[in-house]
Amino acid sequence: MSDPVILSSGHTFDRSSIQRWIDSGHRTCPITKLPLPDPPSLIPNHALRSLISNYTPTQLIPTRSDSDGSGSDSPSQLGCLISKLNSRGSMVEEKVESLVRLTGLSKANPGFRARLTESGAVSAVLRCVDSDNDPGGVGGGGAVARVVSALGSTAAAVAATVLTSLAVVEVNKATIGAHPGAVRCLVHLLHTGRGRERKEAATALFTLSSFPENRRRTVDCGAVPILIRMAKSGLERAIEVLGLLAKCKEGREEIVKCDGVVEILVHYVKNGSLRGIQYGLMTLNLICCSSDRVKRQVKNQGVLEICFGLIQDDNEKIHRVASNLAKVLQEN
Repeated sequence: MSDPVILSSGHTFDRSSIQRWIDSGHRTCPITKLPLPDPPSLIPNHALRSLISNYTPTQLIPTRSDSDGSGSDSPSQLGCLISKLNSRGSMVEEKVESLVRLTGLSKANPGFRARLTESGAVSAVLRCVDSDNDPGGVGGGGAVARVVSALGSTAAAVAATVLTSLAVVEVNKATIGAHPGAVRCLVHLLHTGRGRERKEAATALFTLSSFPENRRRTVDCGAVPILIRMAKSGLERAIEVLGLLAKCKEGREEIVKCDGVVEILVHYVKNGSLRGIQYGLMTLNLICCSSDRVKRQVKNQGVLEICFGLIQDDNEKIHRVASNLAKVLQEN
């Protein structure tokens, strides 16, 4: 927490987090569920902020571009990009360029993300995606409908990123998944999109699939064989999505149908990043529990010996999932 604010309910939140909650259409306190005034009042918690500053390392001296406000992530530049989104006179290409730049800057700079959230950019993005008057916020499905409609446009990658951002709020995962076109369009983007579009679609599906019902929806839309092909081509995020889909019966059934899937998963266990190893092990563990045939294939690949080595790993998640898989492989 870097910028604590107090709601009318008396509870304190980080400004960027509660602003996302409000921008998503919520008008109640996340904790007490009491209604908030319109517009919601965010009162700075100076006492807590002072306490935080005492335990926060001193900020680096700003660069000249930051100090004079001329940097690419300066407030003036942010205002310029949002103005292009809001302007009816802006060409479609200009709006897409602004969306792409906002996405890139928000990924690279945490401070810029905070300013972006507080600036009202969410509303500007949603208006840019679809000019129709769509009733309701995220809770009413209006925002979701606008963003989903953009998944088939030149702004598809940005639309997928927006869905990921909206799905950070837990209740939105169900709302987005329940939209008749959201998961289907993301899976279609996985299949037909270009490099960045496919990666952003996979990230959105990963975020949504932490909600159990969305796993079945993703599987039903045919995502599993597409993800396995993506994993084979080197996109590690596909393995992470498969790890979540394997938590449902339908997902495991589809995964074990795909030729070569064990070899692909073992490759990530041997050569992936920490997350690639973790989700590779997780997926192997889940499909081994549901198929003796797969269990034999995994043992023949030398995975039991790999697990014995990974059990000594300092990473607690890898240690735990390697231990679980080793137990499964040793069972008769």
